[in-house]
Amino acid sequence: MTYEILTVPLAELRMRTSMKWRRYPPDVLPLWVAEMDCRIAPPVAAALHAAIDRGDTGYPSGPVYEQAVARFAADQWGLELDPARIGLMPDVMGGIRNALQVTTHPGDHVVVDPPVYPPFFAAVTGTDRQLLEVPMAADGSLDLAALEAAFSGRLGVRPTAYLLASPHNPTSRAHTAEDLATVARLAHEYRIRVIVDAIHAPLTDPGVDYVPYLSMPGSEDALVLFSASKAWNLAGLKAAVMVAGPAATKDLAAVPYDAARGAASHLAVLSHTVALDEGRPWLAQLRSEIAANRTLVDRLLAEKLPAVTQLPGNATYLAWLDCTALGLQDPYRHFRDAARVALNPGPAFGSVGRGHVRLNLATSPEILTEAVSRMAASLD
Repeated sequence: MTYEILTVPLAELRMRTSMKWRRYPPDVLPLWVAEMDCRIAPPVAAALHAAIDRGDTGYPSGPVYEQAVARFAADQWGLELDPARIGLMPDVMGGIRNALQVTTHPGDHVVVDPPVYPPFFAAVTGTDRQLLEVPMAADGSLDLAALEAAFSGRLGVRPTAYLLASPHNPTSRAHTAEDLATVARLAHEYRIRVIVDAIHAPLTDPGVDYVPYLSMPGSEDALVLFSASKAWNLAGLKAAVMVAGPAATKDLAAVPYDAARGAASHLAVLSHTVALDEGRPWLAQLRSEIAANRTLVDRLLAEKLPAVTQLPGNATYLAWLDCTALGLQDPYRHFRDAARVALNPGPAFGSVGRGHVRLNLATSPEILTEAVSRMAASLD
């Protein structure tokens, strides 16, 4: 079966009232926040319509989402999870803050590796912890030598935790099994608690296997946050799960009820569960469309804007663009004002993001083509 996914016309998209389509004036093409310009997966839409029709809008009941995550992990990644070690959370970032609070103490240092998802910084500082930044390698992969230096205390402080985005946002890398195995070995050796943001896990390119961190030896005390919201564009239906390694069950249990299981919505739990169980064919097509868009952007940049390069990626629907050769003081502001294309400013992902922007690939090829054409014309 073939679906209509990233084919929504611009006029129809401009009728949407979500953040992506309301932040900027109507002459701006918004390719910034991680919302997809997609049509919802039919099984998810049907489940939501059915719930509304029967007035089923109360509180969530039972571990249905947790069980669906376990089924999905087993079927898609070969990872066997005990639903008893999976706990409902309001969303991934709320879960990360909860994880920090039950595994570290105020004043502790937490490693992050910029350029990285901007809320990571606020999650650390907002819980009274301190940041220890270890930048990614130039090719967008994990800098394992630098991580070992940080974990061991050779950077001047001894951290207690590491926030790992897997796949990485914004470099769009699905970490290799070899790299993750090294992280797990180092974390075990230096007693670093690893907290993983796996929200983009279903969104690897076709032929690219996602490697779960919890499949690595030494990962037993890790906590992993996951949600179906990114892969099926369900951010408006908030729910996530925290998956505890076998040695971290007590940490999951320590998360207060009102900060976790009492915060996700019933409609979110219903829709995410259906997405994981019945939305897999839709997801498979989406992954192909995103990979095609990634290739399209590479071609468009080579043809129209050769001074800008896309960091090679194989996961997420995000593109990290290096604009340093343009000599612009602020590429984000230039493209917003002169090209009327809204991207994410690189410095929001850490100081190493200067001269970069993040572009959202999850839209139609027509919109991507128009956006790159505008960006190129703005430099003439």
